[in-house]
This record gives sequence, structure tokens and C-alpha cells, in this order.
Amino acid sequence: MMNNLCFNRIFITFENSFNFTNSNQWMATKTESLEEFYRYKFHNLSENLKHDTGHFNVFNIEDRIRSGTVSPAYIRRDFYKIMLFRGNNVFHYGDESIPITGNTLLFFNPQVPYTYDALTPDTSGYFCVFKDEFFKENLRLSLNELPLFAPGAKPVFSLSLDEYMEVSSLFEKMVREIDTGYIYKYELIRNYVSELIYYAMKMQPSVVSFQHPDASSRITSVFTELLERQFPIESSAQRFNLRSPKDFAGKLSIHVNHLNRAVKKTTGKTTTDHIFERLTSEAKAMLKHTSWNIAEISYLLGFEDQAHFNNFFKKQTKINPSAFRMV
Repeated sequence: MMNNLCFNRIFITFENSFNFTNSNQWMATKTESLEEFYRYKFHNLSENLKHDTGHFNVFNIEDRIRSGTVSPAYIRRDFYKIMLFRGNNVFHYGDESIPITGNTLLFFNPQVPYTYDALTPDTSGYFCVFKDEFFKENLRLSLNELPLFAPGAKPVFSLSLDEYMEVSSLFEKMVREIDTGYIYKYELIRNYVSELIYYAMKMQPSVVSFQHPDASSRITSVFTELLERQFPIESSAQRFNLRSPKDFAGKLSIHVNHLNRAVKKTTGKTTTDHIFERLTSEAKAMLKHTSWNIAEISYLLGFEDQAHFNNFFKKQTKINPSAFRMV
């Protein structure tokens, strides 16, 4: 079990798989949304996305093979994916190719483009997809603070048979639970995913050394750390102060245009996108899990007045703060 870990991270160059002479192709600037993922894979929108009940789903790989789903394009996705893979393949992740054999657990994050070779008929396993807010609204857990989802991380774990059975059982529980009418099913599923994440983190070496591939990645990493450092807001003495790209650029002692280019190049999203998404997630958490009134929340999140906060929140979520709090 955990004392006899088999940690496999075999990386080879992309020379035999892709020709990234075109820098635009290399950066994979297009980002696939979760909504596009469902329309592309299933030709419709997931019910849990329609009703905003957690942005989570789980799938059986064998079902996807039978349906004729092809391997994805080499692009970023705006959601996280965890995959339990049984078979042989090559996963193309960032600027590297990762050959895998046998039982493998893989983690993918929105900051890195990826794809994999065509699946063979004997491939099996599971994968789940979810958005960051699946955790932030409830546990206030920031996924990109975890080593598994850190910028530049490529966590690929080769599993023993016992480890495979243990991880497989968690996916099987998710598959069974997702179709039930249990009112707290997403809370239960969230616990299964958390167990899966922390199980894998126990498999990490005690010291993980990562070298950022370029200056843009380093700048993005520091920007993300500064953004996350302001959350969660747990007392009225705190206030969200770094609210604009210019604020962050000042802290980093770089020009705001340099920051914006670096973040866009590394993540495929603008600096403002990241700030607004994190601000919205914290607003949702505060509305659901604190007793502060909306005026207090708007002040703590750095808005000039409640009206500005109401307009921002409704623009981001299509619902006003009062209505969201009552859901």
C-alpha cells in the first residue's frame, strides 16, 4: 500500500509526437470550457451544469470508447480532470510526452494544455471533471495551492494492484452516487474527490523540485500566490485590496502590460479573468457560509458600495447576491 509506492514520472521530448515550430500552436491559446466539453462529447449540456449544482461529473472510459469519442485536441480546458487509466498510452502534457503503462492515476489542471494518443479497445478506467468552485464554495480549498495542481506540475502516478483497487473504489462510489436523488450527494462526492486528492499527495516525494520553464511562468506563479494569499476572508479586519492588474504589477515591480502578457501566455486567461473568478468564488463562499450582511461582504471584498457589488455579482453569475444566498 502506501509504504510500497511506485511513483512513475517518465518524460520524453515531443519530437516524435508534435512539431511545435509555430509558437501559437505551442502555447495552445484556445481554451475549452466545461460547457464546450459537454457539447463536444455528448452533444448537450450536463444537467448539473444547467442547474449549477456543483460543476462535477464522472465518467467510465470504456463507455466513452464505445460511444466513438475521439481523443481531445491539444488545448487547455477551464476545468480540472482526474483520470484513473488502465492501459498503455502517451499523454502529451505541456511541452513533454509522458508514456504510461498499466494502472496510472493522472491529474490535469486548467493552466496546461494536454492531449493523448487514440485509445485502444482494451483501455479502461474512469475520469471526473470539475471546476475550482466545486471546492471553494464549500471547503474554501484553493486547488492551485496543492502540489498536484500547481503551475508546471505533471503528477502521474503508477499504481500497484492494491492501490489501483483502492482508487477505483472511490471512482465507483462517485459513479453510483452521481445518479442518486440524495440531497447531499455532492457533499458526499466532494469527500470522495478530496480523499482521492490527498491519497495521491501522500504518494508525492517529500521534496518536490520544480523549475519554472520561463519568466512568464514564474511571474504567473507569483501573481497567483499574491491573489490567493488574500483569501479566505475570515474576519472584518481583512479586506481584499489587490483588485486590479495594476495593483498586482505594482507589487511585482513590473509593468502591467508585462504582467498581462505573462499571465495570458501561461494560462490562456487574462489577469482580470483570474481576479474576477477568484473574487466571485469568495463572494459565493461568504454569502453561503458567513452571517455577514451583503453590505459588509461588499465592503470586505473591496467594493465602493453594495450597488457596485450587486452589479458585479449578477454580471458574473446571472443572479443577484440576495437570491444566491437563498438558494
